[in-house]
Amino acid sequence: MPRLRRPGPHAIVAAALVSAIVVGCSAPGGDHPAVTSATAVVEPDCGTGPVVLRARFEAGFPLAKALTDEFTRQHPNVTWDVREEQFAVLAQNAPRLLADNPPDLARLPQVSDLAADGLLRDLDGYAAWFGWDDWPAAQLRQMRVGPGGRPRGEGPLYAMGFSASVTGVFYNKDLAERIGFREPATLAEFDDALARAKDAGITPLAGFNAGAAAGLAFPLQSLMAAYGSPEAIDSWIFQEPGATIDTAAGTEAVRHLQRWLRAGYFDADLNATDYARMVDRFASGRALFMVDGDWESGALDRRLPGRVGFFLVPPLRAGDRRAAMSAPPTFAIPARAAHPDCAAFFLNWAVTDPTARGITVRVGGALPLGPGDADRPPVEPGSVTAATIAAASRVAADGTGMDFIANATGAILAESWSPGLQELAAGERAPEDLLRRVQADYTAQIGG
Repeated sequence: MPRLRRPGPHAIVAAALVSAIVVGCSAPGGDHPAVTSATAVVEPDCGTGPVVLRARFEAGFPLAKALTDEFTRQHPNVTWDVREEQFAVLAQNAPRLLADNPPDLARLPQVSDLAADGLLRDLDGYAAWFGWDDWPAAQLRQMRVGPGGRPRGEGPLYAMGFSASVTGVFYNKDLAERIGFREPATLAEFDDALARAKDAGITPLAGFNAGAAAGLAFPLQSLMAAYGSPEAIDSWIFQEPGATIDTAAGTEAVRHLQRWLRAGYFDADLNATDYARMVDRFASGRALFMVDGDWESGALDRRLPGRVGFFLVPPLRAGDRRAAMSAPPTFAIPARAAHPDCAAFFLNWAVTDPTARGITVRVGGALPLGPGDADRPPVEPGSVTAATIAAASRVAADGTGMDFIANATGAILAESWSPGLQELAAGERAPEDLLRRVQADYTAQIGG
């Protein structure tokens, strides 16, 4: 069973309030009857009767499904009705889904607008009951939303996650040996490795940029952090007053990415390559590097055991701190979920149950969220999972994690980053124009 913190008086009140407010407005078939007394406490759980939890998850990422399967094994009264969709589809359709046909749990790329529109449950009561408030604050900061949907990073908790994912550079050790590659200390050393791979007839970078996925945003954001500051990038993503993505450092990062494109470091069909094809090319030994996240670590360890390495994108100057996208993939409980208490119980189980935490490492290749003193599941020495978990720990210790630039608003991925980065890859948009356009769209989307 998940480790529950037995609440003191303040937590009892919080739990009672969340039950009165959240459960009281549940759709028919909710977990518990409405609570009318401020002294009553309803422990959030899944009960003993049959429960079917409806979920919307992101396609191509097996961790969530693996966790739901184990949850049903441990709690046989709970079964799942899961539908999976692409990241861009989830982002675009979330408002309509949550308003018209809300599931019990949803993977949501962006929560600011949805929280502002009253489509998500405030999870603060659950946080008080389960003890999430005792975790390191940085783990949940990116899932807090201020009044009216901005800024993020403060205010009530509107989502949870399973792991502190981190992005960086995977590399094929067999191909790396052919060019005498060693993990770079600076961005210039990484550039040199890319050039040597190209000269050796090896595709330097596996990439994707098809459709509305904005795949080039992964390497671009890493370059932005190398040239600038992760704090400034997060300020923009969190919609803090006066924040802008259109900076001199950002423009230099886009120019750097443009040099990679012009040098032919990516495959020529980059704009027609989707995520799955990129991963297959890398795993098949057809590219030396791949900028991606730790969610691929488990699969790569199974497919290429001991043959894949990982490092964080290096800084401009040796010894400077390394930054990375490092944010929990967000899972929220809709305001009109039929079984909110059971969904919250599952979220807590996923980060506190030892078996669940082991699945997060083994399948997700990631460092589980949870209490600061929680035991870490064992990991195979020399595996790429060990490397990604070490990188996530380094980013957490240095405080250099960022959310994803495609999560700044609900529309910024499909309407701004995706077309802009496709045009950049096709040589049809200048670096200065890309960031100017994205900033103009962002300003309009957040209402000035």
